[in-house]
Amino acid sequence: MVPMATHVITGAGSGIGAAVARRLHARGDELVLHARDAGRAKELAAEFPGARTLVGDLADPDRLSWAFSHQSLPDRIDSLLHVAGVVDLGGVGELTPKAWHHQLNVNLVAPAELTRHFLPQLRLSQGHVLFVNSGAGLNAHAEWSAYAASKHGLKALADALRHEEHGNGVRVTSVYPGRTASPMQAKVHQQEGKEYDPGKWIDPESVATTIVMALDLPRDAEVNDLTVRPGR
Repeated sequence: MVPMATHVITGAGSGIGAAVARRLHARGDELVLHARDAGRAKELAAEFPGARTLVGDLADPDRLSWAFSHQSLPDRIDSLLHVAGVVDLGGVGELTPKAWHHQLNVNLVAPAELTRHFLPQLRLSQGHVLFVNSGAGLNAHAEWSAYAASKHGLKALADALRHEEHGNGVRVTSVYPGRTASPMQAKVHQQEGKEYDPGKWIDPESVATTIVMALDLPRDAEVNDLTVRPGR
């Protein structure tokens, strides 16, 4: 029986993040669900009874520490799950600095800042930091430059963190899902001008299964990198 743990989760409102939150909530673990604003926090609290919420805008990572300093945080954190992400496609000749900054802030700088903020608690618990990356974090294709750059950076963040914190007992995992049936994927298809059929892509529950497996692995082992691809 896995002992009850406390998980901080970003992106719990939909897709992979929601699937992971449901799985952990159902087994009785404590959840601290990040929300971008108070309205979203209220929705998450209603969806996951008993869960705490944490409000802060990932698109403005400079203010996250200030926002958290005005809220009640758990004393113990066993895992920090970075699932939230944004994507805006476009050619290098078209993407504006605003588009670059938004994706880099949400997908890379905010996870780094959240990790910095919670690292003391994670060291105490010998906890786990898990980054939901993307296939784009391993290979960049046309129109995906900004998103892929943010995800390549996220891989570098995870790799460096793993080396830095190994001696403190903190485990670090990167998960690289292929296209997953989610609101983000629907948006990608819209930007690509393609018809969206969720049945063609990975079910978020399948990615959640791999994430929970990595979290529950006995302490004698650690999943560093896990690539998940559509099976159909």
